Amino acid sequence: MKGEIRMRRFNVTGLCVPSEDYMVDISGKLKKIMELIDSRCYFNINRARQYGKTTTLLMIQRTLPKEYICARISFQGIGDKSFKTPEAFCKMFLKLVHDSLQFALVQSEYRNNWADKEVKNFPALSRHITKMCSGRKFVLMIDEVDKTINNQVFLQFLGMLREKFLQCKEGMDYTFHSVILAGVNDIKNIKLKMIQEGAHTPLPEENKIINAPWDIAVDFEVDMSFNTAEIATMLAQYESDHHTGMDVASITEEIHNYTDGYPSLVSKICKHIDEKLGKDWTPDGVRNAVTILHDEKNTLFDDISKNMESNSEL
Repeated sequence: MKGEIRMRRFNVTGLCVPSEDYMVDISGKLKKIMELIDSRCYFNINRARQYGKTTTLLMIQRTLPKEYICARISFQGIGDKSFKTPEAFCKMFLKLVHDSLQFALVQSEYRNNWADKEVKNFPALSRHITKMCSGRKFVLMIDEVDKTINNQVFLQFLGMLREKFLQCKEGMDYTFHSVILAGVNDIKNIKLKMIQEGAHTPLPEENKIINAPWDIAVDFEVDMSFNTAEIATMLAQYESDHHTGMDVASITEEIHNYTDGYPSLVSKICKHIDEKLGKDWTPDGVRNAVTILHDEKNTLFDDISKNMESNSEL
């Protein structure tokens, strides 16, 4: 109904947005990430499942000053055909960038120029990126990047970006101002891993990047877990809406003790208290929510169990 106020919720199933979901204030983390971007850094955000990577990328995009252009794309759901050949990859990549700029503050002509159908190989893609990034601060974010880390075509793409980054440092090229790759796995040493497992035999011309197709990436040392002060900001939002009388400080400590700030676990406990435990925002309520969490079928816990079963050393 028009004019109806939609109550926010605790979201545990994907991307969170401030207008619809209760969220912690991660401005401190975003400030540190912006320092990396301003310094023209390339980096990986590799964290475990349900650790808020996609939401963080969205918040970075919204935090970027107006002088930046940002393309936030994802390899989630991209079929294998797009990674069979360089031509297929270039077509897919340029379409994703083009589509991502739909709501960006860029001229339609610039956006449309990204989808160049004549780009059919990596040398052509390299020249195209040079043209499109010249004189601009363009930030490229690729989510779910580890969906394709065992793919040779993708490694060629990383190698191309690496060479352009180095040439740009020498003042010999233009390329993306910053590149952020997000996924579960750290891809900095993926080619070496593939060689060791026999999944890839390098060509002679690849020797210079055998060990590190992405060694240009700086270490990403931002703590993605939620500290007590951050959790308290989310509970304060909730309390402002519902007026339950909870002791925000003590409940925050209780939740953090059980979760160590793991983002999805924090939200799950809050969601159970809100929706299944009659808004019992007490230490007993937190403990009861943890019991529900232990007993229910949970993708995160299932994933941990599978890893333990398949890894004898673990």
